[in-house]
Amino acid sequence: MIPVDAAGPPPSRRGAIVLALGATGTALCLSTLAGWQRGGPLVERLVWVAIGTVLVISAHVLPALVRDAPLVVRSVAAVLWLACMATACHGHLTFFLLAQRHAGELRTDSVVSPVPLPSGRSLTAVMADRATLTAQLATANTWRCQRECPALVARRTTLAARLEVLDAEAQDIRRAQATDDRLTARRDMLLADPVTARVAALLGTTVSRIDLLSGLAFAVVLEGVACLLWAITLRSPPAVTDVTPVTAPVMASHGQATRSHQPESESHVAASHPVAPSPPTEPADPAVPQLAREVAAGRVRLTVVDIRRHLGCSQARAVAMRRQLASLTPEA
Repeated sequence: MIPVDAAGPPPSRRGAIVLALGATGTALCLSTLAGWQRGGPLVERLVWVAIGTVLVISAHVLPALVRDAPLVVRSVAAVLWLACMATACHGHLTFFLLAQRHAGELRTDSVVSPVPLPSGRSLTAVMADRATLTAQLATANTWRCQRECPALVARRTTLAARLEVLDAEAQDIRRAQATDDRLTARRDMLLADPVTARVAALLGTTVSRIDLLSGLAFAVVLEGVACLLWAITLRSPPAVTDVTPVTAPVMASHGQATRSHQPESESHVAASHPVAPSPPTEPADPAVPQLAREVAAGRVRLTVVDIRRHLGCSQARAVAMRRQLASLTPEA
């Protein structure tokens, strides 16, 4: 039987293992951060992290573990797998939304704080005082000057001056409010991701819906890729033991043929020279070493049908290559 290469799994399988571990590690990080932000006290946070870890690992490896199980077990596992996927995606979505909000808060920190009102009063109070002064000035203008004309003129002048001060104060308050409105609009613009905001405007929907859908898409893709990679990684390798029944007769016939070439009597050969078997009748095929490595890795069985399917060669060449591989077996 041809020995199996003990150097480890093939490069493709090693790559799948690395990618599977990376996807699962990323999903565990997302689940841990989401669980940590959900809980209040330390104990609650640790419980949330443990629950998320179990659900993520179960969602990734459960399909591969129950592949060869009975139908009833696979049916129950399918339901549990869907539940694990839903809860894991919910945890990832929580992380994505919280991360988006934190990023928006960091972007808005660069905006200048709102300008306080100049007088500390609201525009409503200023306009109320202005209305009162306007009424007093209108009343003063209706008075007729009979005896104290200078006093009436001074009162009218004072009321008009106070009215101008209130107008200036109202204008300052309006400018401060306009500046505050611009800062608020800039904060709202920076709070949302620029790409998300443009996609929402293009689709005619809200930014929160785009954030929700994009986060859900990221979670589903991550979980789906992790499940596929673990299914590839944990699949059973093809058996190599079924090569033995095919190679045994060939080996025996080869041994008999070798022994038939040995001399029957020692009188014909010098005693000082060892007897060597005659070389095989078929010339060595250049594809034999590569085919031997494929058979040792378990990707090709040592049968004529598999050799023809793998190399696309003729029946006679496949038979010859099988014999040559069988002759290498005792040396391995």
